[in-house]
Amino acid sequence: MPRYDCISLTTDYGLSDGFVAACHGVLARLAPHARVIDVTHLVPPGEVAQGATVLAQTVPHLPVGVHVAVVDPGVGTARRAVAVETPAGLLVGPDNGLLPAAAAALGGATRVVVLDNPEWHLPVVSATFHGRDVFTPVAARLAMGNNLLDAGTEVPARSLVRLPDPVVVLGDGWLEAEVTAVDRFGNVQLAASAPDLDGFPSAVVVGGLRAARGRTFGDARPGELVVYTDSAGRVAVAVNGGRAVVALGVTPGDVLRVERES
Repeated sequence: MPRYDCISLTTDYGLSDGFVAACHGVLARLAPHARVIDVTHLVPPGEVAQGATVLAQTVPHLPVGVHVAVVDPGVGTARRAVAVETPAGLLVGPDNGLLPAAAAALGGATRVVVLDNPEWHLPVVSATFHGRDVFTPVAARLAMGNNLLDAGTEVPARSLVRLPDPVVVLGDGWLEAEVTAVDRFGNVQLAASAPDLDGFPSAVVVGGLRAARGRTFGDARPGELVVYTDSAGRVAVAVNGGRAVVALGVTPGDVLRVERES
């Protein structure tokens, strides 16, 4: 197995406690050569779908390495801990739907191993902190070039738990799409992709409110909505100088309608 010089961390641990530092400490002790990139630790607690979205949209831009993701409301239960091999790196985390989209973004899962070899974990494993005691020790050993198959039992890639596909429905002059993420600026990302906007005019209605269809925020007047394609290639809604999430009153998982202005 190759040695990896980069490990990334994506979690819902927040920054007010010592959880992230403990994970960094394990990595520093077991794989001191590796650079650690913090993707985010501010995924809303337990929101697996949002964590999956952030992870999948970020990992293609990171160095080839080992990517640890922990949004794990089922920690300590029968849910599996897994490592996923792809053509462009490894993913380590809970088998709860968090990893498959990122695996697809890295070329697809070529091998999946359940992390059931206790020799790869810390000597004492907490029932509630597998990020520190299971996932980061495994990631560190993989970064050091240890064989993935020594981490546990290989299982079929098709056995990975997958989240339901987000809602995207196209009609004559309208589309309905699930809200997949809201960023810190209040911009609302939808599951629809850029081609789904083809044929829409320069003025549309989104969530019952008039909006410009534009390329960037400045294509709408200050305080007005704009529907655009974001940096991940997804349809998104923003307010020029404001917060679309407030104007629309939506949260991830809601379905938003975009239609031609009548």
